[in-house]
Amino acid sequence: MKVSEAVATRRSIRAFQDKPVDPAMIRRVMDEARMAPSGCNFQPWEATLLSGEPLRKLQERLLAAAPDDPLEYDFSAPGQEPRYKQRLVELGGLMYGSIDVQRADTGQRADFTRQNMLSFGAPVLLLCYFPKLMKEPQWSDVGMWLQTIMLLLRGEGLDSCPQEYMGLYGRTIKDELGLPEDYMLFCGLAIGYRDADAAVNNFTRPRVPLDEQVRFLGF
Repeated sequence: MKVSEAVATRRSIRAFQDKPVDPAMIRRVMDEARMAPSGCNFQPWEATLLSGEPLRKLQERLLAAAPDDPLEYDFSAPGQEPRYKQRLVELGGLMYGSIDVQRADTGQRADFTRQNMLSFGAPVLLLCYFPKLMKEPQWSDVGMWLQTIMLLLRGEGLDSCPQEYMGLYGRTIKDELGLPEDYMLFCGLAIGYRDADAAVNNFTRPRVPLDEQVRFLGF
């Protein structure tokens, strides 16, 4: 698979097949991802990957837990700005529309949101974390590492869903993993094989036009 194809076909999968993933494949992807860009070579990213019984145990704990209060970081803050909020609203309308859940149906929306705790049925969950001393440049490095993983997964025929939602339960997850308090639980990454027939995996993803985001000078 070409890199361009991996980029074009990667999407956040919210319905996975009940199909195991070869552990050797996961280890290969994680090993190759070590070459992701890293400012000053800090390589700030760390992770634990769960499957089988450890994953089931964590999911049971999450289903019984309350979100952190206060949260350790806020991933939704840009939604306070109208132009960013509009992008969020547009995506939400398409996603929930694909599964016939109306905006006013708060019960069904809550049920779907809770599927985040089960990583939408994915058989593997990566949990990403790093020391809190890491600043904005290192957060950026972690994002590039995660994108590298997601594209390598596509090269192996696998799919993923990055889950900042897991940050809502950062302290619960850190406790389950035995991580120190001075670590930040950043996100999860659900890994598995997509259900190609699921409508929630097939709605059109809106993107801002190139010329609205990027200027070309001297070309």
